[in-house]
Amino acid sequence: MTDSPEAPKIIFPCADYPIKVVGDNADDFYGFVVETVKGFDPHLDLEKVTMQDSRNGRFRSVRLKMTATGEEQLQALFEKLKASGRVHMVL
Repeated sequence: MTDSPEAPKIIFPCADYPIKVVGDNADDFYGFVVETVKGFDPHLDLEKVTMQDSRNGRFRSVRLKMTATGEEQLQALFEKLKASGRVHMVL
């Protein structure tokens, strides 16, 4: 019998919850992600937001740290980002 390790539990609220959003490289992708996340965390610290293009320039990722208040908030944010049709992945 092997014991599988449990995933670490997140204690909410979580002040620096990391998120990476990947989508097609577009000039307004950064602004789109920031404005969407601000709808769920109005106090998003823009100094904790970074952007990086993929090696071939086709994709753009936006990394940020937000205040997560619970599973429901995170699920709603992920669904809104994915429903936009602009986001390929949310990690």
